[in-house]
Amino acid sequence: MQPYTKMRSRKFPDVIMKVIPGHFVTPNTHINYYIDMTTMKTRQNEARAAARAMAGTYSSNTIIDTIVCMDGMEVIGAYLADELTNAGIMSMNAHKTIYIYTPEFNSSGQMIFRENSKMMIRGKHVLLLLASATTGNTILRAAESIDYYGGLVVGITAIFSAASRIFGQDIHALYTVQDLPDYRFYTPQDCRMCKNHQAVDAICNGFGYSLMS
Repeated sequence: MQPYTKMRSRKFPDVIMKVIPGHFVTPNTHINYYIDMTTMKTRQNEARAAARAMAGTYSSNTIIDTIVCMDGMEVIGAYLADELTNAGIMSMNAHKTIYIYTPEFNSSGQMIFRENSKMMIRGKHVLLLLASATTGNTILRAAESIDYYGGLVVGITAIFSAASRIFGQDIHALYTVQDLPDYRFYTPQDCRMCKNHQAVDAICNGFGYSLMS
């Protein structure tokens, strides 16, 4: 597998993203770049820089009660809650603070909230926070689940997104396909790399990647 390249967003030069070209298989698609966000999601200074950039998207009259974190985004989510609070973002919660929660998924891949966590969603203004989005299907399923449990999705934020709008919401991403113009994704049936007999480099998901060799 080829070495990674560091990228800096045109809008957010302090937020550095690592990309690795190749043939990668995700649960839903085949992609020609793996976007490595490990240090951004776990290293204090990088997570704080990403959160600071994300917070600038939301105006002070936005209400956010809960941040639902997917793809291991809890550290960025905690910093984001601080940045939003400092920027004057309001919360309707009784304790005037923002909940940060990682959802559970059942065997069918559906997001579920148990009795002790439903109060973070029902009647709340929810910000959905993801590492990346390709087709937008994961966001759609998550937003539909939040809606089912009585929450109101008021924002969708990601580090990288190939999709721009889903569930009636703009996806606010630090990086888009404009920053990575040769980024491609395919369904497993229509993968051009497979048709060209290009070997799969790794299988990846929100936790990372596993080499095929």
